[in-house]
Amino acid sequence: MTTPENSSVAPSTTDPIITAAGLGVRFRRNRGARRSFKDLFSGGKRRNRPGDFWALRDVSFAVQPGEAIGVVGRNGQGKSTLLKLVAGVLFPDEGHVRVHGGVAPLIEITGGFVGDLTVRDNVQLTAGLHGLSKAEIARRFDDIIDFAGAADVIDTPFKHLSSGMKVRVAFSLISQLDEPVLLVDEVLAVGDKAFRARCYKRIEELLAEGKTLFLVSHNERDLRRFCTRGLYLDSGKLQLDAAIEEVLTRYNADHPA
Repeated sequence: MTTPENSSVAPSTTDPIITAAGLGVRFRRNRGARRSFKDLFSGGKRRNRPGDFWALRDVSFAVQPGEAIGVVGRNGQGKSTLLKLVAGVLFPDEGHVRVHGGVAPLIEITGGFVGDLTVRDNVQLTAGLHGLSKAEIARRFDDIIDFAGAADVIDTPFKHLSSGMKVRVAFSLISQLDEPVLLVDEVLAVGDKAFRARCYKRIEELLAEGKTLFLVSHNERDLRRFCTRGLYLDSGKLQLDAAIEEVLTRYNADHPA
């Protein structure tokens, strides 16, 4: 098994910010990707067993700094698994993924947040884990809370927030981080119309600053709005890596409504 590699050295203008080669992730049906002790003592490799399936297999691509990538495919085809590999929260069974710099992941509504901690504590803890100093967190704190419209729930445990407010807080925080790669997986669909408009504006600002975007969405309007390039996953394999319009055309031809 090989693992994601993160480098703090900034890539040159010609070096990819993300490189994936031969990525493969294998799960056991109904039991996730847990490995047995025998697997661990045999060097981490898991033998094929009845019921094993590949969520991703032989996926390779490279992303240049500042690109906006839309990840396209039906549910259960490996899109979220791919983002978790890039984020470094999931390890591949085959291949490797290398990321120059850190990532700001908005993969799950509650991902990375501690339910029993307050909004204030979660913001401070998560920002600190992403390398912001106490002074920098204090400087940005009001902007994070104001963007989320969370002033009335600062001292409320995160688990007691509505789904919409969780998204507000999570996106507001993640979009304020200095990480060069932003990962967004569907969650913006939970927010209300006015907040989504603010999120879209913020994403456009981040792209203008040269950030790299990975966006998983079934909303073709959003994909066309932000992305110039698409990765089309089907049955865990990369079927097409091309301009976003070409990818959407192929996807719709393969899966007509």
